[in-house]
Amino acid sequence: MSENKRIGFVGLGNMGYHMASNLAKAGHPLAIYDIRKEVVDSFPGEDVLRLSSPKEVADQTEIVLVSLPTPQVVKSVVLDENGLIYGSAIRVYIDLSTSGRTVSKEVGKALAESGIKTLDSPVSGGVPGAEKATLSIMVAGEKEIFDQCKHILDSIGNKDKVLHVGEEIGQAQALKVINNLLSSSALAITSEAMVLGVKAGLDPNVMIDVLNVSSGRNSATEDKFKKSIINRKFDYGFQTALAYKDIKLCLDLAADLEVPMFLGNNMEHFWKFAMTQGAGDKDYTTIIKYFEEWAGVEVKEQ
Repeated sequence: MSENKRIGFVGLGNMGYHMASNLAKAGHPLAIYDIRKEVVDSFPGEDVLRLSSPKEVADQTEIVLVSLPTPQVVKSVVLDENGLIYGSAIRVYIDLSTSGRTVSKEVGKALAESGIKTLDSPVSGGVPGAEKATLSIMVAGEKEIFDQCKHILDSIGNKDKVLHVGEEIGQAQALKVINNLLSSSALAITSEAMVLGVKAGLDPNVMIDVLNVSSGRNSATEDKFKKSIINRKFDYGFQTALAYKDIKLCLDLAADLEVPMFLGNNMEHFWKFAMTQGAGDKDYTTIIKYFEEWAGVEVKEQ
């Protein structure tokens, strides 16, 4: 596959917009689509085809990447009328979404029956990683196809963190939802612990500095607290609803494989509580506010 051929990209949301922009910056001509026409029309660049459906993208490009919010949207974009599967040019489909193992396998099977190869390729690193092209990307699918497409994935991620994890479609999705269970669990337990520390009279910035050189450090202490919580901006760029969706996908995977998840189930219950309180459309760093309310303190600059 030529490195200079036009690439398709469907889904220009918080993550997808930045990933598509980085592909364009790396010199890849693009054909793009998003359900929001105004986003498509305003996407910068001269060598960009702005199209009106997923099928149109798949009619114009051999390789199509998607970045979509839910498994249901992934299925719709690929399999519905005017979906990618009906495109005349598409040969490789790369799913950057967190769509879960079940949908990934279902979509991959349908595409394979139409002669289209799939790379199950969820990303990690959030909006900051998407902006800076430093994402880690876990990829499952035929190694030969991965090798042919790695230069594309290197344009949106850290090339040393673009990793082939297995030949079977769905394996990368399994790893991604496991990762996101750990990440959201770290945010929740660190929020609870930080509230306890502030209640005990500790400065939250000092706490984070100490934790980050100690055994309690994690993705929340190293990244989220000073960037989005202690300054009270709550703008990390990932919705509570999406965090809950990924945790639920992980628990669904565990149920399918009959693996008990004693602690994971508790995490799912907590994030579901946040959803019932109307936090779904809020940044997921705001979950600390529940712990603060219960303790009567705020984790903020002192």
